[in-house]
Amino acid sequence: MRINILTLFPEWFASPLDAALLGKAREAGLVDFRLLNPRDRTEDRHHTVDDRPYGGGPGMVMMLDPLVKTLRELENDGGAGRIIMLAAAGKPLTQSLARELAKEETLTLVCGRYEGIDARLMDILPVEQVSVGEAVLNGGEAAAMMLVEAATRLIPGFMGKEESGEDESFSAGLLEYPHFTRPEVFEDVSVPDILRSGDHARIAAWRRRQSLETTLRVRPDMLDEAPLDADDMAYLRDVALDAGRRCLGRNLHCALVHYPVFLGDRKTGATSLTNLDVHDIARCSRTYGLGSFTVVTPLKDQQTILETLVRHWTEGPGGVSNPDRAEAFSLVQLASDVQEAIDLVEARTGQRPVLLGTSARDNGVMTPLAVRNLLADRPVLLLFGTGHGMAPEILDACDGVLRPLRWMDGYNHLPVRGAVAITLDRVLGDCC
Repeated sequence: MRINILTLFPEWFASPLDAALLGKAREAGLVDFRLLNPRDRTEDRHHTVDDRPYGGGPGMVMMLDPLVKTLRELENDGGAGRIIMLAAAGKPLTQSLARELAKEETLTLVCGRYEGIDARLMDILPVEQVSVGEAVLNGGEAAAMMLVEAATRLIPGFMGKEESGEDESFSAGLLEYPHFTRPEVFEDVSVPDILRSGDHARIAAWRRRQSLETTLRVRPDMLDEAPLDADDMAYLRDVALDAGRRCLGRNLHCALVHYPVFLGDRKTGATSLTNLDVHDIARCSRTYGLGSFTVVTPLKDQQTILETLVRHWTEGPGGVSNPDRAEAFSLVQLASDVQEAIDLVEARTGQRPVLLGTSARDNGVMTPLAVRNLLADRPVLLLFGTGHGMAPEILDACDGVLRPLRWMDGYNHLPVRGAVAITLDRVLGDCC
């Protein structure tokens, strides 16, 4: 592999490219580096490579001419290969992308400085943007070095044992298991007995379980995409239960508001509850581990219907024939208005909940992630409206409103039980 690096500070790479395995790979001819300084392609006496940004603002922007000249020079000298600019706005550097880049014969990495690079570079040349994380660096050199190490170590022969490149964090969609070496005991801490047993099948199983536990503890978000089999999922459930992990959903409460809501004539009034809504939202609430589900209606006949329904499934024959449904209905409670729903949650949790509304109109800005972050510290009561949506006085009283589920599409008319299911999944996923 040949890697060209465009940088205003070629001296930055002097030590990293010569050290450890990367230095040995260069000596063995597995990888070759060429450092190019765009400043060398300037023609003014000050060797200017940056200028003030159009539109004003702080800092300077790297100019196009030195960069384009350097890249075209490479194209005329054997080709620039795949051109990558290290930038915060790029797609993330992942193990999958590293494997992809390791197959390239030539890579060209562009390291930005100052406030960035003139964006027209991407219009003029086939430049991809790649980000190494959500942090701001002084320049692209450190990011380029991360990409270099991630890709080159997967070149055949680079690490000696080819399996070393795959048997590690992220390669199987999980974080890696812990490693140990001699001595067997250090400061009264021993190496796990299983690793000294010589039973390779048991060791492999232990390492798999350790990877699962570490990922669950440190990066549970990765489990959504990890290739898990039935045994893996069963083990993770047991680990979560044994550790007494508190599901975030327990801090989330939802309420189905039947008054005041918009009716078909755009006036406000009350709607009737429906059997399907109560059943399906109760089941969703139990599936995602919610603290409670409140039906809000001031109408006495509707309250009687709900009480009869709940009693049938929790105390009557319904619960006997279908215990799962009884478990879901145990979360259902009744409130005459939103304030009473708030009081019920406060009575359960000892804290006033953060009151959040939902709406199909473009009047909300909160994201599902913002809701999830709130749940770590406080209970949240999430309101869902029936009819044509909650009346303005309800939304105005909320601490925040979630943005519509389909905010990029003009059609946004989901049934309320569908909206509840999608919202719960976006907020909680499978995050225990």
